[in-house]
Amino acid sequence: MTLRTESLGKQYGEGTWGVRDVTLELEEGIHGLLGPNGSGKSTLMGILSTILKPTTGTATWNGTDIVESPGTVRSVLGYLPQDFGVYPDLTVTEFLEYMAALRGLDSETASARIDELLELTNLTGVRTRKLETFSGGMRQRVGIAQALLNDPELLVVDEPTVGLDPEERVRLRSALANTATDRVVVLSTHIVPDVEATANEIAILDDGRLLTHATVDELIDRVAETVYECVVPRSELSTLADQYQVCSTVQRSDGVKARVLGESPPTETAAQVPATLEDAYLETVERPH
Repeated sequence: MTLRTESLGKQYGEGTWGVRDVTLELEEGIHGLLGPNGSGKSTLMGILSTILKPTTGTATWNGTDIVESPGTVRSVLGYLPQDFGVYPDLTVTEFLEYMAALRGLDSETASARIDELLELTNLTGVRTRKLETFSGGMRQRVGIAQALLNDPELLVVDEPTVGLDPEERVRLRSALANTATDRVVVLSTHIVPDVEATANEIAILDDGRLLTHATVDELIDRVAETVYECVVPRSELSTLADQYQVCSTVQRSDGVKARVLGESPPTETAAQVPATLEDAYLETVERPH
């Protein structure tokens, strides 16, 4: 199974591009699509899901152009949009039965598949509760379940953890990770720990352009031995930020503990620390391009 784009672009108006010149090759596994808000992630997801048509370039699924033959990918697609709506008066089971009927599943197949998915998403114990009583994270897990009803070969998930508390985010990430066998999963987010915990490979977008596509380890290796932590007086933080890329800061009684990227130690007392994906991500999007 291979999802491929070649010089893909989507123009919304004169001089306004959602994505531009994006070339990717995605095979089985979870692929994180990472970038700031407005970087073009949702536009790219819309094209891959055949909701939007590209202005330039091509997108293919197993060699078939999905613009010319959208049915090729729609028949194997599971999709969880960023704004996922449910019918609040239905129970989980009733909602999934309804979605299964819309997708043409017979009742016997649907019943078995729903049991499977409720177990996968840890919702079996609440299957008779109405959706209006569900938290945001529980509704998102229902969203994953509905996206997997037809056992899709391609699963596209757009910003699934936005607005969720940490516990719900972990549960949702676990549910996604458990779905990755024998399918291509595209997970779009701007939350770095979510892709670090689940993705095999990561594509980073900014301003509609693809900056890099690599494994988590490859990205982290690029900034290895360039990450430092140091404590500086609050009055010196702006000077430090002028000279080094500051990844994060923590207020302390003796000043500010700063995590910075640089080719040399930012202060005499700075300590080199292991790099993380967040360090690599910030270095990638802040680098001039």
